[in-house]
This record gives sequence, structure tokens and C-alpha cells, in this order.
Amino acid sequence: MISPHVRRQRLAHELNSLRRARGYSTARMAAVIGATRQHVSRLLNGHLAPDPDEIAALLTHFDVPADQLEDLLTIARQAATIGWWEPLAETMGPRQAMYAGLEAGARRIDEYQMTLIPGLLQIPSFTEARCRAERAAHRLPFDCLSAVEARLLRQQAVHRDAGPTYEVVLDELAIRRPAAPNDVVASQLDHLVDVGHSSQATRIRVLRLAAGIEGDTIPLSSFSIYRYSDPDDPVVVAIEAETSDQVLANTPATAVYIELHQRLAEAAMPASDSLDFLATVAEEMRNGR
Repeated sequence: MISPHVRRQRLAHELNSLRRARGYSTARMAAVIGATRQHVSRLLNGHLAPDPDEIAALLTHFDVPADQLEDLLTIARQAATIGWWEPLAETMGPRQAMYAGLEAGARRIDEYQMTLIPGLLQIPSFTEARCRAERAAHRLPFDCLSAVEARLLRQQAVHRDAGPTYEVVLDELAIRRPAAPNDVVASQLDHLVDVGHSSQATRIRVLRLAAGIEGDTIPLSSFSIYRYSDPDDPVVVAIEAETSDQVLANTPATAVYIELHQRLAEAAMPASDSLDFLATVAEEMRNGR
């Protein structure tokens, strides 16, 4: 499935280009389809699932050529679809639902994780342990079982045969700082080693605490970069925060994170050495060290 979120961003970009080329204001566009200015503003910001009939009316009014018209209507129909995660957003958590939407249809995902094992690589017992810890801190209003089940669905979608390539730079802090009981973390690290050896599409690299990063760069947060098959779709960056994560698309700031991920990957250990390191830490944890 193509990401409705990304299609909405793409549609917004195309509509804004047409609006500027035709010299239309937001209010004038709203008058064409009999909508409010706020409605059109949300559409032009990619914050609204479009009505394909409204989009068709706009495109016809703008006298868009037939081939471009059909392409944009296809994008509008895809932008209007409802992903499997959207009806489950309340039970799985809005943050998970957002990431499921970004992962849908991705061709490549690059991630830097500073403090936790990435969700796409978590085993159920680790996810459940983290969920219970967050609930105890009164941060999560949803059910842990639902969160675990949703994470498994996300993993199945990404790690399917035709799924995206996935490169993770995992900070040593995320491995060393206790985030679950030792036996759970040890099993989690074993899983990372297994995935790293068995999956050609997934590469895991560990960034040691003492690693020097080009330009004395210090990453300030975890983030993920999503690229899609259509070269005209935006590159999307999701930046983790304590409360609501930030999503960037069609903005120069995405280039900053692409370069940052490249620097972090270059400073990290090679994949084979990283897997050996993870196996060693897992054994240390089992031995109580």
C-alpha cells in the first residue's frame, strides 16, 4: 500500500504549484469547489484526506492536460485511502499509527536510534516491557497488548519479501542503558544479531559512545528518513520528541538529516563488527555483567 500521508503531501505540493501558476488565492480556490478557506488551507498543507471529486473539479477548472489530470487523480484517490492503522490509532497509539503510515510503501528507510531499540526490530517481550514502563509513568493511555500486536503488523509490512531496504544506526546508549529486564534485553539483542545475519534488506550498525563523528557532530534526537518509489514523492523525515514527533516533508531541513545519517553511518562500526558486538553484550547481560 502506498502511504496516504505521503500522497497527501505530494498532492498538496502539486496543487500549490498549480495555484501559484494560475495566480489563485486560497479563497479563490475555495470558491471554485464551494468550500471554506480553512478547508482548502488544510488540503494545501497535506493535513486533509482529499475528496477525489473536489480535486477533479479543481483540476478541470485549471484546465489541466489529460495525462497530468489522470496522474493527479490517481494521487488523490491514493491520498483518500484509509490505512489499516488509522482505525486502530486509539488502541495502538497515535505515534505508532503515524509511523505505520510513513512506512507504508517506503522503498528505503534509514534510521538513527539514540535511546531505544527501533520499533521495527523489537521483540514482543521488549515492546511489552517498554509499554508497561511507559504506562506506569502515566504516559500511555492505550493497551499494551494492542501496542504489541500493532508493532508486529508493522514489522510484517516492512520485512516482507518486497519490503524496503532498512539501515539502522544504533547508538551504544540504546544498548547499554537498561530499558527492560536483563533477560529481555539479552533476547532482544540476540534477535538483532539473527536479523542482521539473515536479512539482506536490513543492516544494523552500532555507533560506539567513543566514536568520532565528522565535524564533531553530536546528534540531538532519534530520527527516521523515508524514501518512496515515485521519485516525485517527497523524502520524509520523522524526528522523535518527548511528546509529539515532528514530520518534515518538502522542506530543505530534510537534507540536514540525510547528511547527518550519512555521518553517523560512517562513524559507526561495520555491520559484521556490530553484530559481534551485540552478541557480546547479550552474553554479558546473561552472565549478570
